[in-house]
Amino acid sequence: MNHDTFAFVNQQLAGMLRDGLPLEGSLRQVCAQMQRGRLRAELQLLENDLAKGIPLSTALGTRRLPEFYVRMMQIGARSNDLPGVLTLLADYYQSANATWTRLKGLMVYPVLVLLLSVGLSFWMATLFDQILSSFGQNDIWWYYGTPKSATAGQTQWSVQAHLWLPPLVLAALATVAVLAVSLPSLRRNLYWRLPAFKEASLARFASATAILLKSGCPLGDALDLLGQMERGTQAGAEVARWKKRCAEGHAKFSAIADGSKIFPPMFVWLVAGAGEDLATGFQRAAQTYQARAVYRTEVLLYAALPAALLLLGLMILSQIFPFAHLIFGLPNLFRM
Repeated sequence: MNHDTFAFVNQQLAGMLRDGLPLEGSLRQVCAQMQRGRLRAELQLLENDLAKGIPLSTALGTRRLPEFYVRMMQIGARSNDLPGVLTLLADYYQSANATWTRLKGLMVYPVLVLLLSVGLSFWMATLFDQILSSFGQNDIWWYYGTPKSATAGQTQWSVQAHLWLPPLVLAALATVAVLAVSLPSLRRNLYWRLPAFKEASLARFASATAILLKSGCPLGDALDLLGQMERGTQAGAEVARWKKRCAEGHAKFSAIADGSKIFPPMFVWLVAGAGEDLATGFQRAAQTYQARAVYRTEVLLYAALPAALLLLGLMILSQIFPFAHLIFGLPNLFRM
């Protein structure tokens, strides 16, 4: 789901509700202006349910919308402040879109270079292998040594290893990258570990918590929802511990988050520094880590392309070396 489109939709809905339009009518107008897609289909189904008299909380539960969005809408319906909640959600998804767009751009260069490298490497290995094989094993004994120090079969194996090792290594790296992207549980855990992605995850978590607290949600309930959203990750396990400490009567956030490994001390300090106004503390943490995520993303973007090109160049040189050695050694071969 496109976060930028989602943010714009929520901004429109908030404005229409403030103007006095009912939610189902607002949804109808918004959907009429949207292009076909999953978001429009889900909102149309939500509008149909509301038109039938189904309560908003019940109708939202049957829609394939983000879990955080559904819970926030339910909170807004209970507090009779849907426009305010929709405005907060619009800001949340707009900020998330800006951050994750940069992070996706950060992944483009390495992934493209990796995929191109795999194809190029296998093509070069196949081509050079065919050329080397045309000389025969006994004709390239000089590659690593004399017949006394290396047999023809050993020499051929050495050449084969130089040719095929780089593409096999690159193929393994590409497999790991595909698994990291395609497996949701692995991808979500990596988001909490990789530079820039971790700062973005911290900013998203803090922003979501601030929105929940500003909407009147108690800290324990907010942690319960966020723990469910992060289930299966180390962050989710830590949030579960926070909730347990909160239920045990710990009031200060520094005591609730004591000993945290995923959430850095600076994060805890920023939140705890606001005292009892935790919503402001989490908002401050969200802004800080949002800025850090942007900075780290820019730094890595400038480093990603040169590093990827350097890797590609080294791979090509490692594969060209056996072939170049053969070409420069041909005069010696013909003199024998």
